[in-house]
Amino acid sequence: MSIRNKYEQELNLVFNKLVTMCHDTQIAIEKSIKALKHLDKDLAREVIDEDKNIDTSAITALIASLGVGIGLAINGTLSNFAGGVLILITRPFKNDDYIQACGYEGTVEDIRICHTRLRTTDNKVVYLPNGKLSTSEVVNFSEKDLRRVDLKFSISYSDDFEKAKTIIRKVCDANELVLKDPEPSVRVSAQSSSSIDISAKVWCKNADYWTVNFDMIENVKKAFDENGITIPFNQLDVHVVSDATTKSDDAVA
Repeated sequence: MSIRNKYEQELNLVFNKLVTMCHDTQIAIEKSIKALKHLDKDLAREVIDEDKNIDTSAITALIASLGVGIGLAINGTLSNFAGGVLILITRPFKNDDYIQACGYEGTVEDIRICHTRLRTTDNKVVYLPNGKLSTSEVVNFSEKDLRRVDLKFSISYSDDFEKAKTIIRKVCDANELVLKDPEPSVRVSAQSSSSIDISAKVWCKNADYWTVNFDMIENVKKAFDENGITIPFNQLDVHVVSDATTKSDDAVA
């Protein structure tokens, strides 16, 4: 058997092994690497032991054809395979990380070679194709130990905003889950059409994010009620002009 034929058969064997091993990511990667190493050693051994000159153009053409075939198929099934390999190499997320990607949010349950399984907060399971996932923006909420909770509280223009800021700061200080370093920030962020908006930015441990978020909203509302700080509704000023006033203005004109 010629080196070219054997090399072609070995490549087909490796490719078939990769496809059949898609159900187990780690085994697929390890066995594929071993198979490729074994193929390289066998090819090198035959090249050394061969008595005659070798026409490498045939092997080069074979490799080029294989590259074209992969390029044409990369938009389909092989794109998911390539995406899975890329995710495993770059590790933008891991199992149990909470991520946002491809229009979904959830906890990563399993990273397979062709898809990633995501569990949403309402216990739905989403299978994301790795081809799309590897080229999309991924927000990893679990990668850092700390997170910042950003909140906005609106008060009436008739209320004392300095008093409201002091109340919000006291609520922050009373919450044991809110970190002292970095220090909480409470500032007036905007003068809206119907309210003065106060932003509160507090830091907490990643696992405490939602607890701190909901506790702050509830406790600030209670503190506002106890201190007479009102949360206004959207307002629209309407000016009514009577017919008599209109006629009087016309007469003067």
